[in-house]
Amino acid sequence: MKKLYLFFIVLLNISPSLAQERSGNKWIWGPSVGWQYQSGNFLKASGWGLFAPNDRQYVKLDAGANFTWMRSQTTVIPEIGVTYYISNKLIFPFVKAEVTPYTLTPKLGIGLLSIIDLGLGYGFDIQTKDNFKPIQGVTGSISLNIPLNFHLH
Repeated sequence: MKKLYLFFIVLLNISPSLAQERSGNKWIWGPSVGWQYQSGNFLKASGWGLFAPNDRQYVKLDAGANFTWMRSQTTVIPEIGVTYYISNKLIFPFVKAEVTPYTLTPKLGIGLLSIIDLGLGYGFDIQTKDNFKPIQGVTGSISLNIPLNFHLH
């Protein structure tokens, strides 16, 4: 698990320079809020950065936390994710991977200009959190991504 987090940290540091070298594009970034059901309800909050590796596709990197009230306790679970938007029309189809210390969750979905994302996937239990139930199974999510520095090419 530590290797996976290290990979994402390296990716966050290398990706901006690669994106700018290839396409001259700058990062678009901002906060995100959303809801996810995966063995229970979660409120999601994160920060994200989006770049274009070419003229037709986008990659979004995000890091945040999932908040829930289960088993009579409030729980906060950190999460990192990578989203690959396959095209840049009005509807952006995407593939996504989210990782927490307890789950790995691949998703497929659609985004409306990458501002509103709807995703479906399956969460695989990596390790069950102490005094908590396994977080696994079919998942659905909706998120609102608020760009703070939107710009056109």
